[in-house]
Amino acid sequence: MDFKELINARYSVRNYLPRPVEEEKIMQVLEAARKAPSAVNYQPVKLYVIQKKENLDAIFACYHREWFKTAPMVIVVTGLHTQAWKRASDKKDHTDIDAAIAIDHITLQAADLGLGTCWICNFDAKKTAETLGLTPDEEPIALIPLGYPEGNKIPEKKRKTIDELTRWL
Repeated sequence: MDFKELINARYSVRNYLPRPVEEEKIMQVLEAARKAPSAVNYQPVKLYVIQKKENLDAIFACYHREWFKTAPMVIVVTGLHTQAWKRASDKKDHTDIDAAIAIDHITLQAADLGLGTCWICNFDAKKTAETLGLTPDEEPIALIPLGYPEGNKIPEKKRKTIDELTRWL
């Protein structure tokens, strides 16, 4: 689909069909994340693909919403702070920004393939890090459930107007 259609088709899916995602589609989603730009091309992002039932149950325990448990798989996006670019003038760490770009690529590629996602940040980061055995410099940034949406009605998007978002100088 063209880009305008794609950005309108992508939405936060909160119910999934109990249908596994084909490996070919998973690889396309991961490749989209891999191709995401990052500051100075440092790529301080790691993706954990969770599909096995016992691992899914452990990740589901990190975010207590029943709908989350309907996802047939989850991608946990982490950031590696020791590998990220830091701006010289104020030492701003760009890990979160680089991870956000990768996540956006994931969500858009998934939508283009007829898959649904939801960008989850309100999860237990400490429990997630323990579950995945992350090192102290690796931070879980987001949980991204991935699967086929139950139903296909795209909800109305509530967005600010261009005037509310823009200041012309």
